[in-house]
Amino acid sequence: MKGHRIALALSVQLGLFQLAPAQTTPLTIPNEAQQAARQVRPEAIEAHMRYLSDDKLAGRRPGTPGFELAAQYVESQFKTLGFKPAGQRGTFRQAVPLRKAQVREEASTMALIQNGRDQQLTYGKNFILSLNFGQATSEVSAPVVFVGFGVSAPELGYDDYAGIDVRGKIVACFNGAPATFPSNQRAYTGSAKQEIAAARGAVGLITFSLPTDVRARIESNAPRNRQAIYRWTDPKGQTQRTFPQLRVIASLGDSTARSLFANSTKSFEEARLAANKSQPQAFPLNLSVRARTQTDLNDGLIGENIVGMLPGSDPKLRNEYVVYVSHLDHLGVGRVVKGDSINNGAHDNASGVSINLEAARLFASLPKKPRRSIVFVAVTGEEMGLLGSDYFASNPTIPKASIVANLCLDMPFFFHPLLDIVPYGSEHSSMKGAVDAAAQFVGVKIAKDPIPEQAVFMRSDHFSFVRQGIPAIYIKSGSTTGDDRDGTKLNLDWRATVYHTPQDDMNQPFDWNAAARHVQLQFLIGYLTAQSDSRPVWNEGDFFGTKFGTNAAVR
Repeated sequence: MKGHRIALALSVQLGLFQLAPAQTTPLTIPNEAQQAARQVRPEAIEAHMRYLSDDKLAGRRPGTPGFELAAQYVESQFKTLGFKPAGQRGTFRQAVPLRKAQVREEASTMALIQNGRDQQLTYGKNFILSLNFGQATSEVSAPVVFVGFGVSAPELGYDDYAGIDVRGKIVACFNGAPATFPSNQRAYTGSAKQEIAAARGAVGLITFSLPTDVRARIESNAPRNRQAIYRWTDPKGQTQRTFPQLRVIASLGDSTARSLFANSTKSFEEARLAANKSQPQAFPLNLSVRARTQTDLNDGLIGENIVGMLPGSDPKLRNEYVVYVSHLDHLGVGRVVKGDSINNGAHDNASGVSINLEAARLFASLPKKPRRSIVFVAVTGEEMGLLGSDYFASNPTIPKASIVANLCLDMPFFFHPLLDIVPYGSEHSSMKGAVDAAAQFVGVKIAKDPIPEQAVFMRSDHFSFVRQGIPAIYIKSGSTTGDDRDGTKLNLDWRATVYHTPQDDMNQPFDWNAAARHVQLQFLIGYLTAQSDSRPVWNEGDFFGTKFGTNAAVR
């Protein structure tokens, strides 16, 4: 009863800004959409979150009874709202076949060969190996070439591979990407090292950190890097985005990385200085590496995406789709932290699913449905590497060429009033117009990314759609709190103390007013996109539109 009174009070408070007239914006928000947006219910968001993060769901790990309970809950909401099944075989479900892989450390080795002498390295101290999804046993012995950051981005005026042949060789490089790159481009190019090395004919990849990048060192990441990894498989049993031709993928500790340069024409320090100046570089290291990776491979785990559709009202445009996505999974039961072992995932990401469910209700409440069809997907396997969204975006249950836009929500951060937002992705496409109009109606400002070093643009499910050439938006709270608190500090502190722990439960100071504003933004951006005569397009010459934009030229 107390919760009901709190929710009612929040609803009244929310009305203060809901009843404010919409101001003139580049895009006009029709009255029916304004009225629907004003009907947002903070108490509904809270109720969804309480169920999805309850202990009985045991952290919603894919393949567990807890995840199945969460999936059934989302299905029941879709049915109640009148959404149609848009999964496989007339159901709300899409199966996502997964392969598990883990390095068998005791059978995996690595040695440096310099001046005819072998230096055996110690697993976990000197090096860590990434598994090979293509074969259980992978062996290689080859010379090593240093390639700066291992980045090839001619469109940004930078290429570490220019003028050097790495075919049949192992490439070594720093983690990260040139600091002169824009944040999103830097995040992407820093993550594409395996793809680039394989495309250039390399047979292996070795990475290590700049001395200042303590977070990326194997000493910091050893527990995480030694866990099992999952990838989805296609009907032929091939795993996605893996490069079995790279017969060794290794991370080195700092002192071991420095030893690679002992016989080269440049020292580690010279290479570091060039990297800090964002100067492309490549040269032989005059040593070889011999490595053996033993990988245990297991199939059989089937994840599931939950897919519901609200058919559009326009006879022609109803065959195009605006897709909403939020990840339903979390980490399950883990080690005990402060007396609790259930990773409830209230903020990560029961919040995103709950906000999207309330946005779906607003769509269903419209007197006339949007012109384009609206699809909501609660995806699996995000915590395993964006697997469910990548599988759906690569193998959608609706025609891929007809997906015009994606809106993602993941940990939007509503621990303070929502006064400004960071709309990741809006600078890359024409969707910015819808974002600006929705923000003006809701009464929030547009802010710059306060934590570019976190590479947020690549860290959630919208990027799976970007990879398929589909413009995408991912909104998170900005740093303005309306009081003396620093929103960026709150965010970073939360990430340092609560993120991916059992303390991410409902005993947190959520601001339900702020959550309701997120619903309004999600709803209005998607509504305006669905109503537009033309589908969103990438900005002319945009980095991601040029690289992935199979739909960029479609109008």
